[in-house]
Amino acid sequence: MRIHRGDNVIVISGSEKGKKGQIARVLAEKQLVIIEGLNLLKRHQKPRKAGQKGQIVEKAMPIHISNVALIEGGKPVRAGRKFIGTKWVRVSRKTGKEL
Repeated sequence: MRIHRGDNVIVISGSEKGKKGQIARVLAEKQLVIIEGLNLLKRHQKPRKAGQKGQIVEKAMPIHISNVALIEGGKPVRAGRKFIGTKWVRVSRKTGKEL
């Protein structure tokens, strides 16, 4: 998987197309990512204790990894891997720079 937590990404398809955000969580086994502040869904939450009110909570839902792209210089880029020194690093396919 070439996208990691903390990466800045842009959504390239779906209802959130064109929006940018930072990855909060990666669900590798299902190939999904959760982006902070995007793909929000409202969930009704029951009161937890007696006397407490119920509330509506906005929750970020996952987006498939194929629908997001890494950002380099404000533009979407694809990521590749290159063996530099003794380890693999992620590089931009467009410019060859390290991500």
